[in-house]
Amino acid sequence: MIRIGPAGYPEGSRGPTDAIARTAAMGFSALELQFVRQARMADDKALEAGKKAKELGVALSAHAPYYINFNSRSSETVEKSHEWVMKSARIAHRLGAEVIVVHAAAYAGRTAGESTSAVVAGVQRCRQAMEREGIDEVRLGLETMGKKGSWGTIQEIGQVMSQVDGVVPVVDFAHLHARAGGALRTKEDFLAVLAEVGAIHRGRLHCHYSCIEFTSAGEKRHLPLKEKQPDFKLLVSALKGRKADITIISETPHPQEGAAEMLSQLKRARS
Repeated sequence: MIRIGPAGYPEGSRGPTDAIARTAAMGFSALELQFVRQARMADDKALEAGKKAKELGVALSAHAPYYINFNSRSSETVEKSHEWVMKSARIAHRLGAEVIVVHAAAYAGRTAGESTSAVVAGVQRCRQAMEREGIDEVRLGLETMGKKGSWGTIQEIGQVMSQVDGVVPVVDFAHLHARAGGALRTKEDFLAVLAEVGAIHRGRLHCHYSCIEFTSAGEKRHLPLKEKQPDFKLLVSALKGRKADITIISETPHPQEGAAEMLSQLKRARS
């Protein structure tokens, strides 16, 4: 099953439960809650929203704060990174969310191997704390990153997954496109990404999609689908005829508009 939904509440939403109801009314089956500035939600509101999401068939995910960096040279930042993940995990647990999306680290002058070791240590600590608190069903989703100075290639994420249980990849196609200088140009390019991810992960794949402007350093800013960088139709073509179990979250500048266009293109491809 392919699920489509926006990053963030639909416009005009009055809290999480209303946002979920609006999401379902728009024909979407997924919603990613944005805790990118701070992870905060009252327990009763999270439980109510989770109940509504289950009732309406809306799969929830949550994006943890941007400030996380398990590879920081500051022990205070590493400690806060753990706290930010755990705050997000507790809310996600009450919501019944499947995945917490995490920007895990920047290289900060360290090698890729050193950075990966730091991410393994940070993620392992979070998973152990989650298990102690009974938060077993929420997965930590490590996102592929678009800037060359940010940790987060498919290979690096796979290395963490091989050492820590309860971790999944979050494939951001725009980030992959930008980091590789505009590499996703054909259906075969998308198929290659799906195959590479499929080699390290089985089960539902959580993804982000938008178009993107980039420089030699990688990601610059997200763009609407009409820019076709990369072209969403190519992903639709790559998924056509496959038994896909995938969630695609729109991260276009106006996420619900992007999600609506994605849903429209998928429906046209099926007709």
